[in-house]
Amino acid sequence: MQNSPGSLRELTVRSVILGGVITLLFTAANVYLGLKVGLTFATSIPAAVISMALLKLLGGSNILENNIVQTIASAAGTLAAIIFVLPGLIMVGWWQGFPYWTTVAVCAIGGILGVMFSVPLRRALVTGSDLPYPEGVAAAEVLKVGSASADGGAENAKGLRMIIVGSLASAGYALLAAMRLAAGEVAHAFRIGSGATAVSTSLSLALIGVGHLVGLSVGIAMLVGMFIAWAGLVPWLTHLHGVGDNVAAVVNTAFRSEVRFIGAGTIGVAALWSLLRIIGPIAKGIRSSMAASKARAAGTELPLTERDLPISVVAGTTAALLLPIAGLLWYFSSGTAIASGIGPVIFGSLIYVVVVGLIIASVCGYMAGLIGASNSPVSGVGILAVLGASLLLVLAYGHGGDPAQTKALVAYALFTTAIVFSIATISNDNLQDLKTGQLVGATPWRQQLALVFGVIFGSLVIPPVLDLLNKAFGFVGTPGAGAHALAAPQAALISSLAKGVLGGDIAWNLIGWGALLGVGTIILDEVLRATGKMRLPPLCVGMGIYLPMALTLLIPVGAVLGHYYEKWADRQASPEFAKRMGVLAATGLIVGESLFGVAFAGVVAVAGTDSPLAVVGDKFETPGIVIGFVLFAGIVAWLYRSAKGTSKTA
Repeated sequence: MQNSPGSLRELTVRSVILGGVITLLFTAANVYLGLKVGLTFATSIPAAVISMALLKLLGGSNILENNIVQTIASAAGTLAAIIFVLPGLIMVGWWQGFPYWTTVAVCAIGGILGVMFSVPLRRALVTGSDLPYPEGVAAAEVLKVGSASADGGAENAKGLRMIIVGSLASAGYALLAAMRLAAGEVAHAFRIGSGATAVSTSLSLALIGVGHLVGLSVGIAMLVGMFIAWAGLVPWLTHLHGVGDNVAAVVNTAFRSEVRFIGAGTIGVAALWSLLRIIGPIAKGIRSSMAASKARAAGTELPLTERDLPISVVAGTTAALLLPIAGLLWYFSSGTAIASGIGPVIFGSLIYVVVVGLIIASVCGYMAGLIGASNSPVSGVGILAVLGASLLLVLAYGHGGDPAQTKALVAYALFTTAIVFSIATISNDNLQDLKTGQLVGATPWRQQLALVFGVIFGSLVIPPVLDLLNKAFGFVGTPGAGAHALAAPQAALISSLAKGVLGGDIAWNLIGWGALLGVGTIILDEVLRATGKMRLPPLCVGMGIYLPMALTLLIPVGAVLGHYYEKWADRQASPEFAKRMGVLAATGLIVGESLFGVAFAGVVAVAGTDSPLAVVGDKFETPGIVIGFVLFAGIVAWLYRSAKGTSKTA
């Protein structure tokens, strides 16, 4: 006889420990991937598969215990998106590295606030709505199959094997690229009429995995944005400025100093549109949640699956965290050009964090429920948050003027945004986890406590990984950055916006043109939505404009491959299992390359050179390109064939 959910072990010591161990891997992988391409991946499904495979060996595991493991691991992996802001403090020259306990505090305090803010939203956006929560539902199905099916153990073993195979394949290719035996990136700038443009791609298996996971609509939207940038904007801008002898330098300058701000305008308008679309449903859901709270206060007995953390604990924790936030802001600004009279600014910052944090928790939670945590526009929300923080500081201090004061204000705006962004990243994930819990019969308050554990684990891991990558590679545009410098695209954009607003020299005209592009994309997307045809997410179009082609070209390729793989899976005897094998293979590609990148950073830091593993020189560049393309295509074909073969043996 099967145990009822209420009699099963749930929040156990071993589930917390295993969740913490998996956190180390996925957080490191997400930090590297986010700094490289500006995207992170959802970790719920791979964490669930790994948990079921390992806890089965220990014996006595159940679906609720496995759910706690994936909740902890997914929360910590998602918190890694803080790297969309914090590297900006290096880029503006305020920090030289990432102070450990300060970085831990920013991540932990903001993350725990994100958990608290989303507790009252659970009834509004999870149990009281019809949002699809694609990743939450998928994770629940994985847990159900693994726990209830007679073949669950075999399926979990196959899933774990697909993650390992994908990881080894992508790490192996990354190793060959580090040895320069195969190309890691190929780029070529050329004239086009009186202007110029470029074509480039990273031979990165992780990007194929990202494309598979984000899906065809996102992939096509990024392709459209990339086409707008490199076939339209770059040739036009280089035509206006003139092309000299160094074509590549002219193209790169036009892209970084102008096109990226146009992309920022598109992203900002798309994020605002997302907010406007969901204000009504969120307000309705919160009213429903308040009505339910009154019913509980009147003595209505709640089932186990409806017991959240008490609202008194939520309010008390939120209030208690305001004091350390104030302390962090005071410590951060002490001894700077804005230290004098900082008290009222800190008070205003606390109000900003709470109010904007609540809005962001609602926005990100709703969007994650609608299109999934991986596709949710958390970076777009971050852009709006830094603009808001910067404009409030302009009201207090003005803009321009003393360079030392301006630099301090830019750093303060980024630091405040980092706290808000930690709220955003967690609220972007934990409602997805709570949806999984609802479907498997979990206790909400235990999951909410597990989310806090996940935040703490992730907060402890993120700073050393960030510091290692900064010392080994640096970030594009910062002094001393090496040949393998990480793009950190969102951090670069957010820091540029803060500098532009507070310095009084922001290119509003470029942002305005981007905003017009965003409006046009929104209209087109709404037309497609009305006709029931494929979507064209405006935020993803903006990302396609903003990100370098080398980091985006393979994402649409991966999306197309994933689309046709899933069409094949629909014709199989067990379509869901076949699709899951594809998702896990794609996840393996991301995890393997990302973890190799972290390990390689350690080698670079010790060796003190950008290419410590190189075994050939520049003369091998052409053979390396040929070998790279052939080997890359072969690995992708072999991996999908392996996923199909594994699916057929189910």
